[in-house]
Amino acid sequence: MAITNRIEINPNIMMGKPVIRGTRIPVELILRKLGEGAKEEDLLDGYPNLTPEDIQAAIGYAAETLAHEETFFVGR
Repeated sequence: MAITNRIEINPNIMMGKPVIRGTRIPVELILRKLGEGAKEEDLLDGYPNLTPEDIQAAIGYAAETLAHEETFFVGR
């Protein structure tokens, strides 16, 4: 599954935040809810347009983004 098939970044949708393609559901929202302890079933119930594949794509997108993030340490 290509993450780009499910994740969309468009400056006209949610101020350019990554969203599930064809929705206004931000990747950030999915990750935040999961981090707060929500189960996949909770998300699917709360957001009927969401699919299990969308949730996995959001997690994959976040992992891929973090994998390419650069970290800089500032000395004292």
